[in-house]
Amino acid sequence: MPHAAHLCFSVLHAGKCNEYMRPRSSVTTHHSSLRVNAFDPCSCRHGFPAFKPTPSSASFPRPTLRMMRLVCGVLVFLAAAFAAGADDPYRLFTWTVTYGPIYPLGVQQQGILINGQFPGPRLDCVTNDNIVIDVINKLDEPLLLTWNGIKQRKNSWQDGMLGTNCPIPPNGNFTYKFQTKDQIGGFTYFPSTGMQRAAGGFGSLNVYQRPQIPVPYAKPAGDFSLLVGDWYRASHKVLQKALDSGSSLPFPDDLLINGQKYTTFAGDQGKTYLFRISNVGMTTSINFRIQGHRMKLVEVEGSHTLQNIYDSLDIHVGQSLSALVTLDQAPKDYYIVASTRFTRKVLTATAVLHYSNSNSPVSGPIPGGPAYGLHWSMKQARTFRWNLTASAARPNPQGSYHYGKITRSRSIMLANSAAVIGGKQRYAINGVSFVVPGTPLKLADNFNIAGVFAWDSLPIPPAGGGSPVLSTPVVRFDLHDFVEIIFQNTENSMQTWHLDGYDFWVVGYGSGKWTERLRRRYNLVDAVTRHTVQVYPNGWSAILVSLDNQGMWNLRSAMWARQSLGQQFYIRVWTPEKSYANEYDMPANALRCGKAVGLR
Repeated sequence: MPHAAHLCFSVLHAGKCNEYMRPRSSVTTHHSSLRVNAFDPCSCRHGFPAFKPTPSSASFPRPTLRMMRLVCGVLVFLAAAFAAGADDPYRLFTWTVTYGPIYPLGVQQQGILINGQFPGPRLDCVTNDNIVIDVINKLDEPLLLTWNGIKQRKNSWQDGMLGTNCPIPPNGNFTYKFQTKDQIGGFTYFPSTGMQRAAGGFGSLNVYQRPQIPVPYAKPAGDFSLLVGDWYRASHKVLQKALDSGSSLPFPDDLLINGQKYTTFAGDQGKTYLFRISNVGMTTSINFRIQGHRMKLVEVEGSHTLQNIYDSLDIHVGQSLSALVTLDQAPKDYYIVASTRFTRKVLTATAVLHYSNSNSPVSGPIPGGPAYGLHWSMKQARTFRWNLTASAARPNPQGSYHYGKITRSRSIMLANSAAVIGGKQRYAINGVSFVVPGTPLKLADNFNIAGVFAWDSLPIPPAGGGSPVLSTPVVRFDLHDFVEIIFQNTENSMQTWHLDGYDFWVVGYGSGKWTERLRRRYNLVDAVTRHTVQVYPNGWSAILVSLDNQGMWNLRSAMWARQSLGQQFYIRVWTPEKSYANEYDMPANALRCGKAVGLR
């Protein structure tokens, strides 16, 4: 590893930086002389797709500094992998993020595009693949991308949140390097800076199983990624300005599927397809259904589930799930429908399921959503259960980890609230509204920079009464703590919570105020694991999490306006034993900002 780092330093400083750092006018899917073959998602069932350096012309052009940085970053990453005895494939990408015209509601809006695409490129990979993405920021504002549900094992340096990373400045770039270690399933990515995700920049991230690891269902004929979310006509900058002025977000203008009001998914009669559905919206839960077809749930955010059959599925902000759908009806076209849940005004988006031998367009009324509300939704959520005998990303069955028999190290309660501080709308956890500092918490912790955050300043349990305050809390945990977290919703609206770096067992939902006696109702046998949990209005949800991933991790509302205005904090999972088995060092290409500028 030291040899690779030394080589990279030599290469990067051998050229003329003022010449090599000029921005490129266009970006392609290959780096000069190095081209990366496209990934066929179907091939992951049969073997790893090959990645072969291929000359793009008879003579190789002079490498740019960005290309050398990317190659050197890969060399360092490869050296670390070889040192650990790994030989997992590498997937190299260049993503250029720009503004561009989009028409999701039929009129032009300014969108955020990745390589000219809205939504962004679908990123397909396999368990344990090493992902290297050079992100080039051509916006007029700083940018970060976060990888929703990817655990970033031992590597919170790549998490893409303002508490772990300095944002990429305009006309700058940053190369993310992370591994989809021991994961399978459907996930997403999106911009984490400001309200940029309200303009695009989001996409699907699908992790397929390794060939030697079976999945508990027959290979589908294909799979579809559906990004469903509410949408605003106002630009992300207008929305951000409204939040900064002390206002809350208005109700969304519409609902989209894959950035469109109408789109089509085609398949063959008699065949079965996997639908990966994610709620990428800002504020509203959705219900998803397909006219005349039933759905077999098989995966929730990386967990194989009991394969129950549903007519429709509730999916809350930030959540993802996968269901098998068999095209077993008469050959025609059928409505695919998503609609908002628990809202006075119901927004609806439709798409078409097209049978390849169909000669008939969609017909009949658009199927309506569930007739019942919160109690129905909670009952459905309790039916999402772990498939104990199925293998996940590893050969051993999911149920071999008996989480219900582990003694809790700590128990914490987190209560959300809509706070007003200084006459402006804020959101708080246990009376504390988080303020994002100019220096990422991870850098401040690494360099022992004082005055950036406050250790353990979040009142646990919530302190009753008192005025809400602004602060930047980091709550400390020991590596391998086994923690119970109770989310208490004190408001009459749905909440969703996300924890970076982990998945967790959702052991209970309920109405009213949580008390200790409710532990008797926990599911301690086959609760599903996931990264985002809903909390019903004036209710509670309980999770158990094994803190086995060292680093600095964001615990936040998945509803982005609430996160932006303070409903978040960070946990630091740590041990004094310094080892690469616990956490990787700060990457050589880590950006410096705030009080960390100039520090090495």
